[in-house]
Amino acid sequence: MKIRITLILSILVLLSYVTKAQTPAEKIKELGLDLPTIPEPSGSFVKWRQVGNLLYLSGNGPDVFGKLGTELTIEEGYQAARETGIEIIAVLQKATGDLTRIKQFVKVLGMVNSAPEFKDHPKVINGFSDLMIEVFGEKGRHARSAVGVVGLPGNMAVEIEVIVELNDE
Repeated sequence: MKIRITLILSILVLLSYVTKAQTPAEKIKELGLDLPTIPEPSGSFVKWRQVGNLLYLSGNGPDVFGKLGTELTIEEGYQAARETGIEIIAVLQKATGDLTRIKQFVKVLGMVNSAPEFKDHPKVINGFSDLMIEVFGEKGRHARSAVGVVGLPGNMAVEIEVIVELNDE
């Protein structure tokens, strides 16, 4: 009987360890991501604006330049969107002070600098979406639009805007 109780307790401890939810900061560390320093905006706007429990982020983009479908492949676009996601996480960290304040991602607008015949915008923006799910789990799933545009500032490959809901303070 004593062995059975010890075994059951051991299994429960193991299960609690295996199923323990990691914080976003722990996931970022586990994934080996380095969050960049966020510079001040270069124009007449702010990087974020909070309205109630919603946090609206201005568009962010990577240090990857060119048009999808002519100069860049889908894989390069995917990586550019993922790089943008790392920058967005850094902005969220700066805006919230603690990523655990994020209750959920609400809406994402992904803009892809693409040639007119390019049709795989969602595959490119998946680079961002996949990263948010890796870091935030189910809280990172979001409604999304992925659209092609004729050009982006500085010829960036992608630009992504985000709306997140914050937990009550």
